[in-house]
Amino acid sequence: MTAGPQQIPSPPRASRRQWLGLAVLVLPTLLLALDMTVLHLAVPHLSADLKPTSNQLLWILDIYGFMIASCLITMGTLGDRIGRRRLLLTGAVAFAAASVAAAFSHTAEALILTRALLGVAGATLMPSTLSLIRNMFHVDSERTLAITVWMTGFIVGSAIGPLVGGAMLEYFWWGSVFLLAVPVMVILLVCGPLLLPEFRDPKAGRLDIGSALLCIFALLLVIYGLKTLARTGPDAIALLALAIGLGTGTLFVRRQRLLADPMLELTLFSNQTFSTSVGALSLSIMAMSGAWLMVFQYLQGVLGMTPLNAGLAMLPATLAQILAAALVPPLARRLRPSIFAGTGLLMSAPGFVLIGIGATANSFVIFILGTLVMSIAMMPMMILGTDLVISSAPPAKAGAASAISETASELGMALGVAIIGSIGNSVYRRDVLQTLPANLPEEWRAVATETLGGAIASAAQLPEALASPLLASARQAFTKAVQVNALIGAAIAVVTAMIVWRYLRRVDPQSVAPTQP
Repeated sequence: MTAGPQQIPSPPRASRRQWLGLAVLVLPTLLLALDMTVLHLAVPHLSADLKPTSNQLLWILDIYGFMIASCLITMGTLGDRIGRRRLLLTGAVAFAAASVAAAFSHTAEALILTRALLGVAGATLMPSTLSLIRNMFHVDSERTLAITVWMTGFIVGSAIGPLVGGAMLEYFWWGSVFLLAVPVMVILLVCGPLLLPEFRDPKAGRLDIGSALLCIFALLLVIYGLKTLARTGPDAIALLALAIGLGTGTLFVRRQRLLADPMLELTLFSNQTFSTSVGALSLSIMAMSGAWLMVFQYLQGVLGMTPLNAGLAMLPATLAQILAAALVPPLARRLRPSIFAGTGLLMSAPGFVLIGIGATANSFVIFILGTLVMSIAMMPMMILGTDLVISSAPPAKAGAASAISETASELGMALGVAIIGSIGNSVYRRDVLQTLPANLPEEWRAVATETLGGAIASAAQLPEALASPLLASARQAFTKAVQVNALIGAAIAVVTAMIVWRYLRRVDPQSVAPTQP
């Protein structure tokens, strides 16, 4: 008598403890997103107090993102080796300590150093939260919902950054914005050991220090080069940094291929679902960051809004993103990722176009409608792309997969700023040079052609006869730059939709296993 086919046991459903643990994991993601936006509001205050040079101010703003992006892969694989909960809690202690040090920095150099430490600590938090979700939620639909909640933390953090920062700076000194992290990290340290399980790769070897250093330096130099090129255009130091970074990255990849126990599992990229999702995520965020780069500048510099009012103006887009995120899990159970995410990307293209039309027509309503359409339509790719990256990797490699996902997002953001941002800056400079008043003194002309903010600052110190045509010229040129960036974003969204339709078409709803052709 032959035995019938064995049934594969269903994966265990998440318990109440897992869902409470998810709430704990959302806290650091919300905080990290808030921390990326809140400092920009504090710049005038800390500039007056610390008196940094222009170069020091750029490092204060950029070093946090540089260090997060360059350390993500290293920290993700470290979590696989020492335990993801242990890394998360260690990072929480470091993040709280660095936040206090940043808040009470008395020199620009000290603030740059503490911001760098915050970036390193932040790199331990991001892949740890996502990899723990991979190991806590085994049912496809529950994991998608968990990642949706996790991503909502980023959306809310980015949205409330200008609001919370504006309120804090209204009553306290600039350092108070950093202290927001302390109570959040305390909650994480108290609740984490009670609600979060520990996971590590039992087959992981020792961390390869050589690979870690190569990875960190490669990403740091590439991102620095890209951001500097975006800000200054062709620059010898930026090009040299980019070349050395790419060379170091090549050495890193070659080293991984030779190691018996590599730090970065390049074999993950042999999975078409994994590699396509990583690429699509990066391209989607590149398109969005190129557009968002100019949204707040347009609202404040062209429409004349205060930072707080600009933050309030973007609340509809934030609420729309949250609502769209809530609809993704139930729809993901019925629609193939290629159809759902690909169609969303295609529908985001009209949103980018509306942003450009709204800017050109000086219409606040059309402009905000464009951000709404873009934000809603991008959510399926943001959530399902992240879900597919994590779920298509073996559970033991969840930390490495999470780090690759986060690094792809950071690189997408850097590329959006560098490539799309530099195109927008070029359009602005070209147009503003053609329309500036002929009798404008050369020193003011040089400042006005750099940025919209420089033009506005120059106009404030000039007589009305020069200030009015200067402002009109700068705002018109910046509006043209917004339009160009939006059209580039729309084109990238359409191309990415085609990639998703083509290479994810065999992935079933709520599954990473390809169907048979």
